[in-house]
Amino acid sequence: MTTAQVSVVIADDEPVARAGLRDMLAGAAWLSIVGEASSGPAAVAAIDNLRPELVFLDIQMPGLLGTEVLHHVKHRPFVVFTTAFAQHATTAFELGALDYLLKPFGPERLAKTLERVRAALGEPNAAPPALDRLREALGSGPMSRLFVRSAGGVIPVAVANVSWFEASGDYVVAHSGRNRYMLHVPLSRLQARLDAKRFLRIHRTHIVNLDHVVTFRPHGKGQLEAELKDGTRLVVSRDRSREIRALGL
Repeated sequence: MTTAQVSVVIADDEPVARAGLRDMLAGAAWLSIVGEASSGPAAVAAIDNLRPELVFLDIQMPGLLGTEVLHHVKHRPFVVFTTAFAQHATTAFELGALDYLLKPFGPERLAKTLERVRAALGEPNAAPPALDRLREALGSGPMSRLFVRSAGGVIPVAVANVSWFEASGDYVVAHSGRNRYMLHVPLSRLQARLDAKRFLRIHRTHIVNLDHVVTFRPHGKGQLEAELKDGTRLVVSRDRSREIRALGL
């Protein structure tokens, strides 16, 4: 990373929040705040006109949500979400954003974010651009890639290579070969972004990739069992078993 300052735009509809973040960032001499925005449309204009390297972007803003702002901009900055709603933040963090700050946050939490920013700026090819990740994660069509944390970085995982997804408490585990990736996203939300022709929910806790299923075989009274290419066997719920038989799978 060079000694040149990193340009920053702060986008938040709350003046107090903008002022607080501006004051905390003042202690980082390597950052230069070049603009602010108080609405979604204003954030789009500021990002495209000022072309900052880093944007602190509130999710809940008038005009456009922070996630929607990223669909409208042409410039591609690093993005850190700021939000008071954890349910918005966790999905964006795991599947897209460089980091997120859950309001209210203080200097210590911000310092950890800035460490991640410096690492990302110092290794510009170490991870896919945040905008690409967010478009993949928050778009309307089926996802082709997941972005997961691994060995301190963010790596892309082709959805086609995931044989099955497993709900585990508040998380989802993606099984891809011998690898296991943890996602902070409900299974139902993930299911909505998967290709329904390829991925089938066979149980309240399991989704399988039909391209990785060898066969569905009888299992117990009125149930089926899915056998995967890697040898994994998953019990299908009774309701799903009836649907699968009706489909002739």
